[in-house]
Amino acid sequence: MKMMWVITGIVLILAAAALALFMYLKGKSSGDPESVIGYVQEHRHTDSMALVIRHNDEEWVNINEDVPLPLASTVKIMVAIEYARQAAEGEIDPQEKVDLKTLETYYVPNTDGGAHQAWINGLSENEEGVPLSEVANGMIAYSSNANTDYLLNVLGVEKVNRLADDLKLASHEKMYPIVSALFIPMELMEEKGFTKEEALKELKGMSLEEYRNRAIDIHQKWESHPPLEKGKKEILKVLDMDFQRVWSDRLPRASAGDYAELMSLLNSKSYFSKEVHSYLDPVMEQLLKNPRNREWLQHAGQKGGSTAFVFTISMYATDKEGNRTEMAFLANDLSNTEFKELSRNMNSFQLQFLTNSEFRNYVKEKLN
Repeated sequence: MKMMWVITGIVLILAAAALALFMYLKGKSSGDPESVIGYVQEHRHTDSMALVIRHNDEEWVNINEDVPLPLASTVKIMVAIEYARQAAEGEIDPQEKVDLKTLETYYVPNTDGGAHQAWINGLSENEEGVPLSEVANGMIAYSSNANTDYLLNVLGVEKVNRLADDLKLASHEKMYPIVSALFIPMELMEEKGFTKEEALKELKGMSLEEYRNRAIDIHQKWESHPPLEKGKKEILKVLDMDFQRVWSDRLPRASAGDYAELMSLLNSKSYFSKEVHSYLDPVMEQLLKNPRNREWLQHAGQKGGSTAFVFTISMYATDKEGNRTEMAFLANDLSNTEFKELSRNMNSFQLQFLTNSEFRNYVKEKLN
């Protein structure tokens, strides 16, 4: 029996949650892939769900491919690509040491499902600094939001946003620092003397451009005046579910069609240069760090994300027989039950699709 995928961290979530650990067994898996099919069937005529699957260049499933939806941590794929591009061009040094205390500037405890601390715990003892490559690794493997915002600072958020244009991802909204955006409600309350209710009303009426600019402005202020621990604790008192919902809704959006196309570019190994892939693959293809996965996969990568209302995942894989699969799944407006069902069963759905031809045909029949 072969071990399939192992990936940590699909969280970009404010609610308390354990770091997600996905483990697949080839030939045997827990979970109910049928429940994912049922969810897609039930929501296919809404604008809150999209699913695109391609197999060997054939469009297998194509539901709401052009509907932009919040990406949550799946958007970190774009940061990883820009990191690899700049490393290949010599614009950054992947071996440059980063002080862990610097990363703490962008870390707010209890807002990332334990992702950042799990990454820290996985480092060597007494390690005070890590290479930039390990910061990128922690962003994808553990989904550290702090690492993401730090990398946006190093790479330049404008360059990350330019990448979407270069890749012709027409639906992709601009990125901005996601941790500093958490502080916008408190900034409104302090700046204008608002109550929580007044700040919420102001936030809901705020344009996305102003929202992004405020997040970037807060982020830039932290370079010279990092947020105090007291302020980080205060933000947790402010961020009730209403504020969390606004934060979730304002996360960068894109369509499943665009992300399926992005997965195809990564899966082809021909769109980006070998130099780019030499830096990108060690970050994106966490699954191949397990030797048993390398027995049957040529290459494979994925990144997921979630908030209290969102569940997303994008993946690509090519097996040893040359079969290629790309998938992008985006869901918003989830109930707690729906979120748990998707989290519990998406692994099994992916595994069955990758390894079971009868199931693949069943998916095509049910979802087209």
